[in-house]
Amino acid sequence: MPKGRITIQDIADQAEVSKSTVSRVLNSPAIVQADKRDRVLATMAELGYQPNQVARSLAGGRSMTIGIVTQNIGTPFYDSVVQGVMQGLNGTGFSPIVGDAMLQQNLYLDAARTLLGRNVDGLVLIAGDIPAEMIDELNQQKPTLVVGREMPGWDGANIATNNFQIGANATQTLIDHGHQNIVHIAGPKDHVDAIGRLNGFRHAMQEAGLPITDDHVIYGDFHADSAADAIQTLQHRGVAYSAIFAANDLMAVGARYALYERGIDVPEQISLIGIDDHPESKWMIPPLTTVRQPATEMGQAAATAIIAMINDEKPTLPQLGGEVVLRKSVRRV
Repeated sequence: MPKGRITIQDIADQAEVSKSTVSRVLNSPAIVQADKRDRVLATMAELGYQPNQVARSLAGGRSMTIGIVTQNIGTPFYDSVVQGVMQGLNGTGFSPIVGDAMLQQNLYLDAARTLLGRNVDGLVLIAGDIPAEMIDELNQQKPTLVVGREMPGWDGANIATNNFQIGANATQTLIDHGHQNIVHIAGPKDHVDAIGRLNGFRHAMQEAGLPITDDHVIYGDFHADSAADAIQTLQHRGVAYSAIFAANDLMAVGARYALYERGIDVPEQISLIGIDDHPESKWMIPPLTTVRQPATEMGQAAATAIIAMINDEKPTLPQLGGEVVLRKSVRRV
């Protein structure tokens, strides 16, 4: 048993592996054979070895950290993507540092620049709405991946779902259940995801030959209270409708509550569909029909991709779709 300060050589000797194998376990454990990796890790634990992260960073020119900027902590979809990134980084030697933009473009860019100042090895930008040219500037400093946001015409690394198709699928689900008077509680007018979902709604309605006017679209902000306000606006406008497509599950929750306050039954009087399939959706009364976005899988793919980019390898950028999850908030008419 070595005495004094434990070194990598001590671990290699006791685990009966090479010094380079120990180094790979410390920096890129996923590439080491499982039996050797487990033996090295067990030896580290036995000897009480604590790697000096600062020394490793200086020696390898890396901080072994990944900067993650999320659009809004507390929003189920974004949080699920963050969790997916963290899961994907587990066991790779990289640690996450998270910044929150709180739905503000200037704070989003500030958070990204702050993380670059912390010498992160790469950036994962979740959603957000900063212009592509600003993302290019970040990418010139460190490998940068955009996830959860469509970037038409941008040639950088991007993992996203097709919001136009998601919006069309949600609307078509209501149409397939016999609904003709459908309203859409949209996200912010200038938000790329909200625009895609609204365009998908309009397309599905037009393809079905169903009437749609400006009164059929109420803009919210992806939060529940804005959807509750939207129900009030629809009431004031005197719009007749049998179904609501909310641009995310949080707004579906707000709409559901506002309908309940007015004694309107879901789904007997109004059917309701959202987007995201956040964990609480199935526990709503009634359970919410929604379009599931593979948020966690998106984050896991982002973790794998950003590490590949840091290693100057071509990343795998999967095309992910949305799946309609039928529950009890939609009825056939």
